[in-house]
Parts: sequence; C-alpha cells; structure tokens
Amino acid sequence: IKIYSLHVDCKVTSRFAHTVITSKIANQANESREATFEVELPKTAFITNFSMSIDGKVYPGIIKEKASAQKEYDSVVSRGQSAGLVKITGRKLEQFQVSVSIAANSKVTFELMYEELLKRQLGKFELLIKVRPKQLVKHFQIDVHIFEPQGILFLEAGSTFMTNELTEALTKVQNETKAHILFKPTVDQQKINPELDETLLNGDFVVRYDVKRGAAAGDIQIVNGYFVHYFAPHEMPVFPKNVIFVIDRSGSMAGRKIKQTRDALLKILQDLRPEDHFSFVTFSRKVAEWKSSLLQATAENVASAAGFVQTLSASGGTDINRALLTAVSVLDKAERLPDRSVSMIILLTDGQPTSGETNVEVIQENIQKAVNGKYALFCLGFGFDVSYRFLEKMALSNGGIARRIYENADAALQLQGFYQEVATPILMKIEMQYPENAIEGLTNNNFKLFFEGSEIIVSGKISNELDLLPVEIKAQSHTSDLTLKEEANVKEKEQVFQNQSYIFGNFIERLWAYLTIQQLLEKSISAPEEDQKTLEAQALELSLQYSFVTPLTSMVVTKPTGQEQMELANKPTEAG
Repeated sequence: IKIYSLHVDCKVTSRFAHTVITSKIANQANESREATFEVELPKTAFITNFSMSIDGKVYPGIIKEKASAQKEYDSVVSRGQSAGLVKITGRKLEQFQVSVSIAANSKVTFELMYEELLKRQLGKFELLIKVRPKQLVKHFQIDVHIFEPQGILFLEAGSTFMTNELTEALTKVQNETKAHILFKPTVDQQKINPELDETLLNGDFVVRYDVKRGAAAGDIQIVNGYFVHYFAPHEMPVFPKNVIFVIDRSGSMAGRKIKQTRDALLKILQDLRPEDHFSFVTFSRKVAEWKSSLLQATAENVASAAGFVQTLSASGGTDINRALLTAVSVLDKAERLPDRSVSMIILLTDGQPTSGETNVEVIQENIQKAVNGKYALFCLGFGFDVSYRFLEKMALSNGGIARRIYENADAALQLQGFYQEVATPILMKIEMQYPENAIEGLTNNNFKLFFEGSEIIVSGKISNELDLLPVEIKAQSHTSDLTLKEEANVKEKEQVFQNQSYIFGNFIERLWAYLTIQQLLEKSISAPEEDQKTLEAQALELSLQYSFVTPLTSMVVTKPTGQEQMELANKPTEAG
C-alpha cells in the first residue's frame, strides 16, 4: 500500500482557515488490501466534508443530526458500537482515521476538509498542520495561502522536524497583504538517511503571524452582506490586578504535580507587577489562607510569598467549595485596592470535590451566588481525574475560562503560559455597538475583559441596504472611559475581496456560522436546563445548514459493498 500523493492545501482569509487534505493511495499488491487515511486536525476546527473515490466511484460523508445518524448506524451495523472515526490525540489535536479495503492494483483518493477561525494568543495567530505520513511520499506538498487585508505584520513558518535539507524545500513569498508558504520536499529530502526508506516527516508544521492594526476602533470586513469586526487595541496602560491563587494540595497532588505547581508559582510571582495585589488560599480537607488579606506585590511581599510557596506539600481530601468561598470573601473584604482594577480568582485542582460540600451542582450554585459577577474565575484542571465539565461550567458562569493542564514534564510551563494570557488586562466592560435595526444574528458583542495580545471578534448579517455601517465601542481602560467610533463603507469593503482568486466566496458567512455555533455551545454549558435545549437546537440548525461536524452532528461515512458498511465521525469534546 503506497501513498503516492499527499497534498495539504490551506487558505487563510482574514483569520478564517479552510484546509483540504488529499491523499492518493495505490494498492500495488496482487490481492485486496486495506488502505488507511489518518489525519490529525486542530480540536478547534470543524470537519465540513469528507469523501473517498474508489475506481471512479465517490463515497461522500453525509452530515446528520447526531441521534439520527446513530440510529441509522445501529440499523445497519448489528455488532455493537464502533470506535468512531475521530478521537482526541493530544493537547491541541484530534485524529480522523478511516480504513477501506481496495482491490489489487487499484487506487483510492481520500479528501478531508475542515475549517476554523484562528485565535490570537499572546500577539500572534497560529496555524498548526500535523504531518505524519509514516512513509516516503512521491508527491508531498503543503500550500498555505494567507490573505489579510489589514496587512501582514510578521510571518514565520517552520516545523518540529526541520533539517538543513528540508529547509531547502520550504519557500515563503509575501507582499503587504498576501503570503504563500510552500513546503515540497523530494523523496530524498524526506529520508532520515539515504540508505533507509524511513521518513523524517513526523511532527508539527506551524505558521505564525500577526496583522497590522491602524484604526483605533478595529477593522471591519464585509462580504456578501455579512460583516466581521476585529478589535485588538495595544500599547494601552495595564489594569492593576487583584489575584487570588487557590491551590489544591490534596493527597493526589503529591510528588511531581505539587513540585511543578511550586515551580510555576515562583515564576508567576516574579511576573506580578508592583501595583498588583495578591494572595493564596490552599486547600485539602482543610482550607488555609496564606494571609487574611490581599498584599501588594512589593519586592518584600513577593519574596515572603516565594518562601511560603516553597513549603507547599500535599495530603488529604479536596474541599473546592470552601476554598473558593474563602477566596471570594478575601476579595469582598479587601480595602485600599486601586480604584480601577481587575479582580480574579485562579483555581488549580487535580481532582473531584471529596471533602465538605461534594455535590457539584450545589458548589456551582454557591460560587455563582458569591461571585455575583464581580470577579473572573479561571479554573485549571490538572490531569484527567478532574471533572472538566464541572470546572468549565463554573468558569464560564463566572466570566472566566477553564483549561486542562497536561501531566507532562512541561506542566509548570503550561501553568505559566496560561497566567501570561490573563496577566495584562487592558480593557473592561467592552460593548461593541451596531445599528440595531440593520444587523441580524449578531454574535456576542459584550465582553467583560480584554487581555493584551488577544482579539475581540464580532460578526453579523447586514439586513437592509446599508451604505455605511457605523460602529461604536465603549469600554473602560485603566485611565479613562473610552468611546471609539468608526464607519465602514459597505461597497468599498465588499470590493476588497472581489478580485481575490483563491478566496472561497462566502467565507465571512461561514466565519459567522462557525463563531455563532462555538458561542451557542459555550453558552449552553452554563445555561439553565430549559435554555440549554433552545441553544443546542439553534447550534444544530446552523451545523446542518453549513455542514459542520460539531458535538451535535455526526458524519455518516458509507463504504463499498461487502465491507463494514458504515462508520460515524463525531466531534469529541474536552469534557468527554
């Protein structure tokens, strides 16, 4: 079984990435053999299409509502559950894998398509393409086309498997707004050494870039009546933070985990700004406050905290409820905090609540009542014994996010990396306002906090014949209340994309659908049960209309007669 051609074609238009992977495989044996198509794609992407062509016949994947796909599958396949075609394979990736039997001397072409909106983190966008053909490929090629009307500020491409020979196979051409990255290694360049037929290509191919930003009120782009508005202010004064670190020191944290936590906290303490205030609450069965109030991050207090962190050890149960309520009350009682400042609680735990209140619904209710919208709660789940769903619901209900920390050698770096993302809040209470009567299907347009290096994205449909789209942004910065205004000329904006040959025409509409589905699914996590159904119904309708494999849909893949006839591709989620 020989892969004779593998092509990854990725078009990024204004952060929206559309990737097509085509693999052509020949069976050179004189009997039928199994050909396998295996691709790893980003967890943040939605699969939109899959097909296989065998001897001129095309077998397309059909996207359906999850339950009806399962029902169809059950009626065809009698012998229990199949593993499904998609599974999570790492921190950022999930794997799509399908096998099909092909006759002697015949060929199969597999094609998979997926889309995602690139998210700006710490000042850059990252496009990740996993490369692992497991054999030498005669025609191997990765094409990445980027078109950013705002202008490309910087662009870098590289991989975890680069050698001097392979560098010669990588070319990069760019002008003000466009770039083309081509990676096309010959069979000889792919070899680990000339004698062996083993491939070097195994790892991540990564493109990182950022765009230029001129207008204060961000950048608006319009195609076919849909608009997207990007807003990422920079070089603004940073809000002082009031941070309480709530650290699990129960028995399961003993050993490497508590050591990594200590290492990360020592680094994070060094990163606090002098105007920040901070404290620690540690918990096992008992809850302990390091100090009864928040301390300013002076050199002396940071040194004293470092001494405390070094003494952290782990034993006992897990009382998450009381630990978080204690943290909230420290913030509630705090005096002499800077007038305009951002208060946040960062919880790190590796397990389920086992002491005190252990009913997760009750804990969620208690915390939401206590926080009452005043503070942002970030929940970090260490490893796979946590109930990620519980942490995610708690964070999303209280203006924060949840993140899994993987139990690997670099866990301390993962913790620091997360802290860096939330370390520099520069705006709060951001309202993105558009003319009410002229916009339909507006995505989320109110944001509690904006962190330096990230980006706010709002999208919607311009309903009537507008010539000018006025926008107004209201927000609070550390020094003042801001109002930013901008007007977009609809015709001019539409013109920008008119003559771009490689752009798929309705990309802003698809970007809008992608963003809306993501937000509906996220909302449904923390919504009351009766609203959950409505939110999921809306997300399902869009998933089917735009053919996205989301947690609410499945792709049914049918194979040639005489084989296991049907398989399902579902979207796995972090909460399992």
